[in-house]
Amino acid sequence: MARGKLRIYLGAAPGVGKTYAMLSEAHRRVERGTDCVVAFVEHHDRQRTEVMLHGLEQIRRRELDHRGAVFTEMDVDAVLHRAPAVALVDELAHTNVPGSRNAKRWQDVEELLAAGIDVISTVNIQHLESLGDVVESITGVRQRETVPDEVVRRADQIELVDMSPQALRRRMAHGNIYTSDKVDAALSNYFRPGNLTALRELALLWVADRVDEYLKQYRNEHQVSAIWGSRERIVVGLTGGPEGRTLIRRAARLAEKGAGGEVLAVYISRSDGLTSASPKELAVQRTLVEDLGGTFHHVVGEDIPAALLDFARGVNATQIVLGSSRRKAWQYVLGPGVGATVARESGPDLDVHIVTHGEAGKGRGLPVARGARLGRGRIIAGWLVGLAGPAVMAVLLNTVDLGLANDMLLFLTLTVAAALLGGLFPALASAAFGSLLLNYFYTPPLHRLTIADPKNIVAIVIFFGVALSVASVVDLAARRTHQAARLRAESEILSFLAGNVLRGETSLEELLERVRETFGMESAALLERASDVEPWSCAGRAGFGPALERPEDGDVDMPIGDHMALALTGRVLPAEDRRVLAAFAAQAVVVLDRRRLQEEAEQARTLAEGNRIRTALLAAVSHDLRTPLAGIKAAVTSLRSDDVDWSEEDRAELLEGIEEGADRLDHLVGNLLDMSRLQTGTVTPIVHETDLDEVVPMALVGVPDGSVDLDVPETLPMVEADAGLLERSVANLVENAVKYSPPDRPVLVSASAIADRVEVRIVDRGIGVPDEAKERIFEPFQRYGDAPRGAGVGLGLAVARGFAEAMGGTLNAEDTPGGGLTMVLSLRAAGSVTGAAQAVAEPLAEPERQAS
Repeated sequence: MARGKLRIYLGAAPGVGKTYAMLSEAHRRVERGTDCVVAFVEHHDRQRTEVMLHGLEQIRRRELDHRGAVFTEMDVDAVLHRAPAVALVDELAHTNVPGSRNAKRWQDVEELLAAGIDVISTVNIQHLESLGDVVESITGVRQRETVPDEVVRRADQIELVDMSPQALRRRMAHGNIYTSDKVDAALSNYFRPGNLTALRELALLWVADRVDEYLKQYRNEHQVSAIWGSRERIVVGLTGGPEGRTLIRRAARLAEKGAGGEVLAVYISRSDGLTSASPKELAVQRTLVEDLGGTFHHVVGEDIPAALLDFARGVNATQIVLGSSRRKAWQYVLGPGVGATVARESGPDLDVHIVTHGEAGKGRGLPVARGARLGRGRIIAGWLVGLAGPAVMAVLLNTVDLGLANDMLLFLTLTVAAALLGGLFPALASAAFGSLLLNYFYTPPLHRLTIADPKNIVAIVIFFGVALSVASVVDLAARRTHQAARLRAESEILSFLAGNVLRGETSLEELLERVRETFGMESAALLERASDVEPWSCAGRAGFGPALERPEDGDVDMPIGDHMALALTGRVLPAEDRRVLAAFAAQAVVVLDRRRLQEEAEQARTLAEGNRIRTALLAAVSHDLRTPLAGIKAAVTSLRSDDVDWSEEDRAELLEGIEEGADRLDHLVGNLLDMSRLQTGTVTPIVHETDLDEVVPMALVGVPDGSVDLDVPETLPMVEADAGLLERSVANLVENAVKYSPPDRPVLVSASAIADRVEVRIVDRGIGVPDEAKERIFEPFQRYGDAPRGAGVGLGLAVARGFAEAMGGTLNAEDTPGGGLTMVLSLRAAGSVTGAAQAVAEPLAEPERQAS
């Protein structure tokens, strides 16, 4: 019997319409005459979904008794006995009630598929097993019911049921998903716009990867070699050099411009394992590309351009990013290079980007001083041409007679070639060896080391002189080239230092790291001391190895003034490198002085801010504090007056005014003192486990009756907080909310657990605050709108945020749905709160699960 086919409707969150889409597909199939039954569908009292069940045959469910309650599950035996062509099975990740045929519903579905029954099912992206940790980090809820990814990947069809977060929240608000008593809690917790957006992205990316797998399979089955640009894939060719980081970042920027762009970094090595790439640099580049969301690949190939193009076509890439060649102009005689070859052979379907890069900005070092000015390979080639070349030439010339003049020109050509390749000494050896061969084979008397004709002696001497001159010129040119390269490297480094002085970009540690990389040292440290008798201290350090206590302990010691020194360990530097090292040392002192000046400027700014606060305090004392004092004084004076006989009602009214003025004065003075403590940094919270349902009610003592609705569940985990500071913060927030909320709309104070945090939300229904002013209202002495001066000195929210941050929490302002402002006070939960948070939030996160 052929295996049945599985079709899955995948959604990003509950309520997007998976079950509705599944039932719509069932009606279409029934209309076409397909035998389709409902094996198990849960409508969750959603009227539109329930209506879609009408007209469809439903298999009777199996009833199971568990812990004194009766639950219903899909009757697998009944479905197998009915043997329909198509069965609808909702909630693929559902966990069956103990005593069922299988532990998981997806296992029931596997039985139906094995029996040849086609199955249409639904699942949410958060129920995929591989995404459990990701979903938990986003929503704070660990999904208990999961389905293996392979089960979903094996589906013959996967259809994404998508809906924007805004539309889903509107459906929620209209009561189309949950009952009205769960809507507010769901919108404030699991169904936040950020959560829904992240889950939607997960679903879209997962489906896109699945579609990509289908595309690869189709291309392989049909042997399609042409590139289909259905998705931007950018291949970065790495050489192991420092320019690779620039190429990776450039490719990442290109990928961001296209939807679903992907970066694949590839390093191609030869099959013999010989490579000049730095393993450390390749490891750094691998980490960088993975941090940017790409992948790293190591490919073996003898022909680098061909291997790179084969890899790009194999992954269906659309673009290749390569670095500009580091070869010199004369080296292009040996070939066009990798970049030019790849661009020529790429064809019309692959775009090739050649990216320029500056190694001086990536830790380029000075040329290493060596006794030989030419490379080892060139010197070996020079000796081979200088010694083997004349011998081969003598053998060839013995077969033909060209005359002594032509023979000497041919030997001179070999000597010049040896000079160009190997420098002075191979050319001298070639000239001497060639002179002997000319004398022995081609000048009379032949085959004897004597010369009969004086003219031949002159010719051989001129030959030897020309060879010596050419070799000297080549060697001098090599020396000058080395000096020019070195001076160019020094000028680039000095230009880099000058630019940093002007821009003030490099920190001391970055500069010391640049010193270490430039000179190939193990560590670099800037040491200083107050006087000649004081011990040395380290102002900054980069690299590895033991810390230096004195400049003398390093391999290189560069004094800077009387009481500072730059010390390096690793090797002894030649004298010619110390000039550039002195420039680095001077720049290090400049960077250190700049950092200290910035610290002093920050202290000055703090003092200036303190002065501003003190000025504002004086202004507050001069007006806001005098108002309640004046009221208290007037009431007391009136009561003490003998000229008026006050009635009991008048006396009570005056005493009430005195009490209100004293309370107001106490509140103002308390806020002023709290702000002073925050500004001077003297707030030292005593953080310990605190129960919100004990602290929050105490903060509501001073508000009018009926002005606040409190919703703080007793099941919430305890928080890490200072009870006194927390009470004061909540009291200020509630007072502010009551002040701006309409009298007939009480303020809501609620609390909920989200992951490892607990949030206290103070919701008012006032006029709200625009986005550009949400941060400004937390500044000291700020009143939003046209609030009168008698409304307070504008310190309540500033004090609340200061106390929250002192306890390690946060305080932010959000818009209240429907109008108003919501203050969100977030605190750390005490200990591990995953279980508690899940107990509160999971019923909202998994509405389609049956109680089991």
